[in-house]
Amino acid sequence: MKNDVIKPIAVLVCICLVVTAMLAYINSVTAPIIKAADEKAAAQARTEVLPKANGFKLMNLKKLPECVEGVYEAKNGAGYVFMLKVKGYGGDMYLICGINSDGTIEQSKTLTHSETSGLGSKTAEDPYRKQYSGKTEKTLGEVDAISGATISSTAYKKAITDAFKAYDMIKEAE
Repeated sequence: MKNDVIKPIAVLVCICLVVTAMLAYINSVTAPIIKAADEKAAAQARTEVLPKANGFKLMNLKKLPECVEGVYEAKNGAGYVFMLKVKGYGGDMYLICGINSDGTIEQSKTLTHSETSGLGSKTAEDPYRKQYSGKTEKTLGEVDAISGATISSTAYKKAITDAFKAYDMIKEAE
């Protein structure tokens, strides 16, 4: 009777150990590949939002505004790229924004989001995000929110506002 209970438990434990070992091995093999793909996508996104740049250097800045996760400086002085994270309606939104050296937005782009399809997800679409191109810190108020998705569009604008705050910090330090 004891054997009837112990044997299936032992078999299940062995199966779990083998599957866990296989998953750990697969993760160790794929993790560097995934990391390299992510880095390549990030580099491509930086070039997309600030195409005049001839390369980027990660800046080591302290006390960045809330939404700014990282700042890259164009090696040729064309401007800066800001990596942004903001809480939208459906969760975190990851954005990237290129600001030219004269303080105007070249482009902004949504990298990932989990906003409501057809509403908040419109912040990732061209009609909304292209409103930001050419805007300055002073003209940012001209960007129209998306009707029915004010939380998402307000969050997007907050992230861009924080990018300008970081831009101002950089310019003041020069």
